[in-house]
Amino acid sequence: MDRPEPSRAGATRARRNRDADWNAWPVADYLAENYRRLHPLDIGVIRHHAAVYRGYAPGALARTLELGAGPNLYPLMQAGAASRRIDALEPGAAGVRYLRHQLEAGPDASWRPFYTLCRSLDPALPESCAEALRPVRVVPGTAADLIPGGYDLASMNFVAESVTEDFGEFTALCAAFVGAVRPGGRLLASFMERMPSYRIGEGPIWPACPVDEDTLRAVFAPRTTGLRITRVAKDRTLPEYGDSGVLLLTAERPGAPAPAPPRT
Repeated sequence: MDRPEPSRAGATRARRNRDADWNAWPVADYLAENYRRLHPLDIGVIRHHAAVYRGYAPGALARTLELGAGPNLYPLMQAGAASRRIDALEPGAAGVRYLRHQLEAGPDASWRPFYTLCRSLDPALPESCAEALRPVRVVPGTAADLIPGGYDLASMNFVAESVTEDFGEFTALCAAFVGAVRPGGRLLASFMERMPSYRIGEGPIWPACPVDEDTLRAVFAPRTTGLRITRVAKDRTLPEYGDSGVLLLTAERPGAPAPAPPRT
């Protein structure tokens, strides 16, 4: 995999989020490589997330966040029973267009197996995927636009480690993610493990920050309680992005949670 070119001073300059043109994110290639069929990795992530969402009564969460939603619909589907409003925060114009089209015209047929699995793991989800996505609001913006403490639950999937080569910026994005939920609010995330900067299709190299479990613990342990990290093995049915698997995280923002009715 190609790496960033050395600077004139001889050192490699870490590319930051602002150095990439996220408006030109290759949505069609990304979907073709990752989400036109259900992969073992998706099954692992969906099972992990379902265990969180089915612990909430339908409508128990007033407002939830999908940070850096991109064109991946299944994290949005999974919130469709527990959350009364789901904000899909997306910085790129291409991602915003795709999400809005999916909500207006109905999700692509390729998402049906994903939703079938989601609903089998959380029967409180509505019968149709379109109905599960009804609470979603597409919000153009970045982590800098987040209002601290505005959400009961925040989800982030393959985002903070996939948009920058700078560890300080990765840490700041994760801190904004934690800060987006109210005290006692829930955090749910997926990270590519040890993924270097990567290519989608035949396009440019996109910045990434290789992280492992120790990295995540160093970033999240001082900012959260109840931190739990599990791993999904590398999926050989996916393109080779240089990763070694996926790390799944749950945690809470410190503070007293508001009472929520348990699911019966």
